[in-house]
Amino acid sequence: MTESSTPLQPRMRQTMRAEVARVATGLFAARGFENVTVPQIAAAAGVSRATFFRYFGSKEDAVLAALEGYGARIAEALAARPAGEDAWTALRRAFDVITDARSEDPEGGLALARLIESTPSLRTREMEKYRSWQETLSGVLAERLGRGKENFETALLAAAALTALEVATRRWAQTDGADDLGTLIDQAFLAMRAPAPDLL
Repeated sequence: MTESSTPLQPRMRQTMRAEVARVATGLFAARGFENVTVPQIAAAAGVSRATFFRYFGSKEDAVLAALEGYGARIAEALAARPAGEDAWTALRRAFDVITDARSEDPEGGLALARLIESTPSLRTREMEKYRSWQETLSGVLAERLGRGKENFETALLAAAALTALEVATRRWAQTDGADDLGTLIDQAFLAMRAPAPDLL
């Protein structure tokens, strides 16, 4: 179902949910995650506290709403890669979903990355989300390679790729976007594929 064919009420709810998440993330970035309360977010977004909790179970959920859907989109991109392409390259190119989105809103993406990097509870929740992505990507790889769904090698590849993404994104946040995110991900993938001899 396309966005235009989605019933009006669900679309309005999605729009309002996205707006509340945007307001929350802006407040967190300006004041610090621990210094902003749910009532303050609700007031700034023009909704009630009860409405906030209809959209989100916690403050962390409001921040990580920006990552919703990425797992499925990355998996779709991975499944669409050429059949003859090696798995590691296919995984790297599937992450273009993220770099393309960040290029459309670099300041927003960087603010989100900095917020997650500086907030332990958000980093924990982000890693939980990566874990769910790992299971999804491992399943796609297993299908591409003709392996069983619980295949050890495809699970390891997916986990390694997501680790490369996580480390690159953290470096991007730590340097305030001085380095290109796509380049950092390329470097992380290359380093994991061919580590420097003095590290082995």
